[in-house]
Amino acid sequence: MSRVHLPVGHTGGHADVPRPAPPILRLIHLNHLSAVHLLCSRRRRPFLMPRLYSTTPMSSIRLRRFSSTTTTTSPPSRSWSPHAAFALATERARAGTLSQEDAHNLFDELLRQATPVPDRSLSGFLAALARSKSSDAYSRDGNALAVALLNRVFREEASLRVVPLTVYTYGILMDCCCRARRPDLGLAFFARILKVGLETDQVITNTFLKCLCYAKRTDEAVNVLLHRMSELGCVANATSYNTVLKSLCEDSRSQRALDLLQTMLKEGGGCFPDVVSYNTVIHGFFKEGEILKACTLFHEMMQQGIAPSAVTYNLVIDALCKARAMDKAELVLGWMVDSGAQPNTVTYNCMINGYSTLGRWKEATNEFREMTRRGLIPNIVTCSSFMTSLCKHGRSKEAAEIFDSMTAKGHKPDIISYSILLHGYANEGCLVDMIHLFNSMKGNGIPANCCVFNILIDAYAKCGMMDEAMLIFTEMREQGVSPDVVTYSTVIAALCRMGRLADAMEKFDEMIAMGVQPNKPVYQCLIQGCCMHGDLVKAKELVSEMMNNGIPRPNTAFLSSIINYFCKEGKIVDAQDIFDLIIHIGEKPNVITFNSLIDGYCLVGKMDEALRVIDAMVSAGVEPNVVTYNTLVDGYCRNGRIDDGLALFREMPRKRIKPDTVTYGIIMDQLFRAGITDAAKKMFNEMIESGITVNICTYNILLGGLCRNNYIGEALTMFKKLGAMNVKFDTTTLNIMINAMYKVRRRDEANDLFAAISTSGLVPNASTYSIMIINLLKEGSVEKAENMFSSMEKSGCPPDSRLLNDIIRILLERGEIIKAGYYLCKVDGKNISLEASTTSLMLSLFSTNGKYREDMKFLPAKYQNLMDLVE
Repeated sequence: MSRVHLPVGHTGGHADVPRPAPPILRLIHLNHLSAVHLLCSRRRRPFLMPRLYSTTPMSSIRLRRFSSTTTTTSPPSRSWSPHAAFALATERARAGTLSQEDAHNLFDELLRQATPVPDRSLSGFLAALARSKSSDAYSRDGNALAVALLNRVFREEASLRVVPLTVYTYGILMDCCCRARRPDLGLAFFARILKVGLETDQVITNTFLKCLCYAKRTDEAVNVLLHRMSELGCVANATSYNTVLKSLCEDSRSQRALDLLQTMLKEGGGCFPDVVSYNTVIHGFFKEGEILKACTLFHEMMQQGIAPSAVTYNLVIDALCKARAMDKAELVLGWMVDSGAQPNTVTYNCMINGYSTLGRWKEATNEFREMTRRGLIPNIVTCSSFMTSLCKHGRSKEAAEIFDSMTAKGHKPDIISYSILLHGYANEGCLVDMIHLFNSMKGNGIPANCCVFNILIDAYAKCGMMDEAMLIFTEMREQGVSPDVVTYSTVIAALCRMGRLADAMEKFDEMIAMGVQPNKPVYQCLIQGCCMHGDLVKAKELVSEMMNNGIPRPNTAFLSSIINYFCKEGKIVDAQDIFDLIIHIGEKPNVITFNSLIDGYCLVGKMDEALRVIDAMVSAGVEPNVVTYNTLVDGYCRNGRIDDGLALFREMPRKRIKPDTVTYGIIMDQLFRAGITDAAKKMFNEMIESGITVNICTYNILLGGLCRNNYIGEALTMFKKLGAMNVKFDTTTLNIMINAMYKVRRRDEANDLFAAISTSGLVPNASTYSIMIINLLKEGSVEKAENMFSSMEKSGCPPDSRLLNDIIRILLERGEIIKAGYYLCKVDGKNISLEASTTSLMLSLFSTNGKYREDMKFLPAKYQNLMDLVE
């Protein structure tokens, strides 16, 4: 005869008599029985294991107060009715107006009474606690509170006599334990049910299966479901199967769930899958990315005569929308409507999000309108989803309209909605709108969280407005919001970009002092900042520090990006130092690393060093690719060694490297620039004969080369031929031909081509405007040039230093001193400065004996002073 030892002592009564342990009890670990001690919703009332003092079922619980010397029962309060008190408390629990303190006060009164409390009243009250709304004050641990309150009944052992609970109350307790994420306690209660000999029913058995699943013992639950239900005196029903199916799918074992579903169909003993069964497995497959299996099961479901519910259709539509299969999602939506399952808010949320993600705003808007036409009110999820996609595509103004419509329809935007729009404004640089929205959020009583502050700080930091960013940082801390690793990473990255390494290191030290552990991105910002601003020693120290702290070292891709930056800046010595650092920390340079270093040596004209890197590349087991050879060919040509470049070009096939479009483009461009036009044209023909793809960049090199070498007639013929071939021109193509038209004085055709840029769906760039302005000035159309310059600024194309110097020189040479003075005002000495040729021209024109000495007064004051100083 087996005996299950209770986790606490027992003073007497029938419950202490050994009973045969049911076989099913072996499934329940004995440590679950003692686990009940651990749960308590209030620290002042520790949770103890319920003790049962009798095996005689009763419908009420009698509580008697004893003193240490007498057994006299205290007289019951005439004004306190247990049934009425618990009925009132149950209603308050359902309404969400009962606090934890109120619940404990109720039990304080209960423990002072000798009046019997009906078990149904107590069970109803506990069930109401377990199902409390999420807005209730005790909602987070309402289930644990229900268990803890009942435990107070059993806890008064020295002074109370308590009859055992019914199986119904135990069922409520087991379900509470699952909801409180303590299924081990639920299993302990089930063990007690079996131990005291209470008869189990279908509800208790299903709750037992639920406890097993919540305890991550799903395989045991499957075993009970298929083989041991008879031991519990019942048979499996749809709820039993659905409980286990749900657990299998949550464990990413949807295929096993499908097998169980098939078993249910074949051997269910009269129990067949319902719509919930199919929905569960379909959802599981979708969650695991098994779209085909999910859709197949969806069709099988209908073949079995199970009508899909709105939930089923929504699952399928949502998955198809996420897979960007909007045509199929529309098809399923049509089936849904035809079947009589009415689309709901969730359905349209999926469709709107799907179309929005693809940037198909017209269709998304149509779904939005269809939703409202059906009488469905878009909720915060609908609007937030639409806003997110609009903001991602740079359409924050339209997102703001959705946001405003939410408030107009009575929906109070939450912090997520505010964050979406704030992020949209930040990404588009609309800082004024961003701050206005932030202030509006505060005015509506929604406190900003760390995420919101991070958005604001990042927006200012990316614009280089560090003073404003740090003001937000300070406000964040004043409001009691602690900066996280993202906050510090944003600030540190911005300071590093600005070269303020000392300030960045100060913030780095501060975050450590505040207990915020730096992560890999933080270290990489500092390392990159130190490298970019010449402190390679500190960069190496930071690499060592992060490795010592167990943070993964910077990888080759990250360090290769720094090498590439140095190479483009001509800082090849620094680039070589970073390359050596890669080797030092045990990383392996890849083909991109080697190619970047080769490019760096080519840019500074050190071709021998570039060849040395290739040798090192081969020695390291990294095979040179077509990019490697293209870089070397370009390096030779740019350094005036076209013959060496051509020789390397001819060597490529022998190295099993096939020249590509870029290779031929490099050779052609350099030949044209060297004035070897026939050889360049021959190379173009060879390219076509070799079957190499010719793209618009290739045609631009050809047209530009012909025009540069005064083969304009041939270029015009080629341009017309390409137009007849329906070759899609880009802005660069039209810029080349506009300039060519002006060269041969075909102004009307040049103007037509300029107009064709916009009509072709293209956008004029800075080069387009520069070509037009300079040619208009050269032909004396100063007013038209001024209008073109104004259009350039309005279009968001800022003039560069070269253009302004060209304009100033042309105007000065034409005697347009006042107009030249206007453009001189735009020279700031930073992004735009005077070229030596412009300064020389000004000195010659405005010197004592200069042609326009008398007109110097029309120049900006600083240039007048400059002329005087030179004199």
